[in-house]
Amino acid sequence: MNLNELTGHEINKLLARKEVSAIEVTEAVLKRIGKMDDRINAYVTVRSEEALREAEEIDKKIQRGEMGSPLMGIPIAIKDNICTRGVKTTCSSKILHNFQPPYDATVVAKLRKAGVIFIGKTNMDEFAMGSSTENSAFGSTHNPWNLNAVPGGSSGGSAAAVAAGETIFALGSDTGGSIRQPAGFCGVTGMKPTYGLVSRYGLVAFASSLDQIGPITRDIRDTAILMNLICGHDPKDSTSLNVPVPDYTQALVNDIKGLKIGIPKEYFGEGIELEVREAIEKAIEALKKLGANVKETSLPHTEYGVAIYYLIATAEASSNLARYDGVRYGYRTKSERRKAKGEMVQMYEDTRREGFGDEVKRRIMLGTYGLSAGYYDAYYLKAQKVRTLVREDFDKAFKDFHCLLTPTSSTPPFRIGEKIDDPLKMYLSDIFTISANLAGLPAISIPCGFTKGGLPIGLQLMAKPLNEEMLLRVAYTFEQNTDHHLRKPVLDADKKIATDDH
Repeated sequence: MNLNELTGHEINKLLARKEVSAIEVTEAVLKRIGKMDDRINAYVTVRSEEALREAEEIDKKIQRGEMGSPLMGIPIAIKDNICTRGVKTTCSSKILHNFQPPYDATVVAKLRKAGVIFIGKTNMDEFAMGSSTENSAFGSTHNPWNLNAVPGGSSGGSAAAVAAGETIFALGSDTGGSIRQPAGFCGVTGMKPTYGLVSRYGLVAFASSLDQIGPITRDIRDTAILMNLICGHDPKDSTSLNVPVPDYTQALVNDIKGLKIGIPKEYFGEGIELEVREAIEKAIEALKKLGANVKETSLPHTEYGVAIYYLIATAEASSNLARYDGVRYGYRTKSERRKAKGEMVQMYEDTRREGFGDEVKRRIMLGTYGLSAGYYDAYYLKAQKVRTLVREDFDKAFKDFHCLLTPTSSTPPFRIGEKIDDPLKMYLSDIFTISANLAGLPAISIPCGFTKGGLPIGLQLMAKPLNEEMLLRVAYTFEQNTDHHLRKPVLDADKKIATDDH
């Protein structure tokens, strides 16, 4: 039995029966990281000694009969844009290479209270801007199913770590698909909760009206358990929803008879690769056999999603990233150049030019342009108006359907380097996930098949706001009647590179 390959709820039972210790589980995960992560590069920071000390304290509590949270003593990885007190939070950027927050994000504080073991901080696209985890100051993350392929992004490190057995579960953030797309690419489960259901306090902002923290796990039960812990109102976050949080594990019912599932026709047009289409069609047939009533529907403003997203998200990024100036924290240029405009202004310019990567600079410039005088109404304001139309499309659809089903991505995982020099092609990688962020909806990606080359394919489910229970019910039923989530990548420790089969 490889402890690092088990789910959280399986480990919880073993810990409660005292058949294994938290130290043994933590050591198994750390051993896997030591064996594999030089090739996967899922982590920016690994807390080996600290994690073992935490596990030792948890074991003492368990021996005293103080087994509390179902997550107690279980290792978790945290995306490196979620603040952790005294542990570097870099956003995979040179400009924050040495930043250690003096406080915990609300989700981290909740996890600490629950006795979760913090293994480390995971690699990501810089400031969560990317779809492949290639835009990192600490090097690209590789997909455990094929080391030549990307793991998706921006939460690629979190998804790759879960898939490779380098953690039991992880937290990511999702601005336009950054949990779901890497979950789909890595053959694991990833959920973006309703906007405002999980506190954003301590999440380093990219686009504040779109960002949301969520879980990446090996199965739906772990997703529900983790959601129980991280959801809830937070007065420190002005966008936090003050609503009751149900026990999401109660939604894990293996029954979808009579449920109405909509298939938006706009998600099945040109551009979707054949193997993805075939996998999704097989999943639809499986859901029909399980009793679901599946019909086609329409979300007519879907075609504007990418354009709207890259106007709104970059505008908010332009504003949010203005705080990185080399004065208060993070990287400061060592340049001694002087100009007539003044030393301070030159220091700002040099710090930002040297500290930010190309993609971050590109998005800051796009956003600044969209907010500039003379262009605000034509671009940013119009994008916000069309965003309302996108939300209205979903509102109309949910009058007829309990949830909507789409591919998570139009393609399987692509090769590292394949799209990095073509920003537009890279941006289109999120075409199926962006709309849920624009509308503030809950959405989940679950494994639904594999390509002939053995690469995972993800299926996305979306529901109306605060209806995570519906997503979990449908996803759980599909999972219980298929075996896609049980497959694991095979990584030969003696091979430096995985098969080139794509």
